Amino acid sequence: PARGYLPPVELGEVVRCSSAGRIVATNSDQYGLGDVVTSLAGWEEYSLVNEDYFTTPLSPPDPNYDVAAFLSLYGSTGCTAYIGMVEVGKVAEGETVVVSAAAGATGSVAAQIAKLHGCHVIGIAGSDEKCAWLVDELGLDAAINHRTENISARLKELAPQRVDVFFDNVGGDVLDAVLSRLALHARVVLCGAIAGYNDPVKPPGPSNYLNLIQQRASMTGFLALDEIPRFGEIGDQLRAWVDDGRLRYQAHYFDGLGTAVDALNAMFTGANTGKIIIRTAT
Repeated sequence: PARGYLPPVELGEVVRCSSAGRIVATNSDQYGLGDVVTSLAGWEEYSLVNEDYFTTPLSPPDPNYDVAAFLSLYGSTGCTAYIGMVEVGKVAEGETVVVSAAAGATGSVAAQIAKLHGCHVIGIAGSDEKCAWLVDELGLDAAINHRTENISARLKELAPQRVDVFFDNVGGDVLDAVLSRLALHARVVLCGAIAGYNDPVKPPGPSNYLNLIQQRASMTGFLALDEIPRFGEIGDQLRAWVDDGRLRYQAHYFDGLGTAVDALNAMFTGANTGKIIIRTAT
């Protein structure tokens, strides 16, 4: 039997997103009232979620658990950064690593993971303020403002031995520029391509893709959702780095569902630093 009261839900299309919230009513034997869970819920004050692949109780089950930390680091965002950098990019000590959208949620974690592996890390971001944050706060070795600087030319200065691993969240001209500076046996990790998501037509292929042949390099796409059963294990490693003071996250808050469109647009304009989180009153 149901416990508590399930508020009425109007059926229709809902914008889905990674979410975390407290259970206020349940028909489930797996979850109790007051449990905090993460799920693929939506832009709404209340969501109905199922006992499925996407719904996971926060661990440890602490009522004061930092939900922002999970959404920013221990869930899909941080696990994407870890899988892409460590398992797909196979980053190794002494290598030169470049991360695009490096001041974003995933990029900022991926860049720090590369530093933790003893790499020379260069971030690409969209403002001088973000570049300063990457270097001064996160400890990257250098940063490039893609709006005001020539990426290929700057990489010649900052990475004279070329780029061993490129963790790309952007695509487009940024991807093409870094392809021109690949080292022998480089790995290009395709995490996202936000520069082209809103294009009405498919973007042209990068003109420098032949450098993958010349440099015997690889370019691999991945989805961390394939590894959801391992998120707990990966989260434990991320948490250990946080506890040691070697890994940090940044949350960029928007308050109320009325700000949801502004929050979404911020991802495309580059207005955010770190993980965008929409906080509701409930």
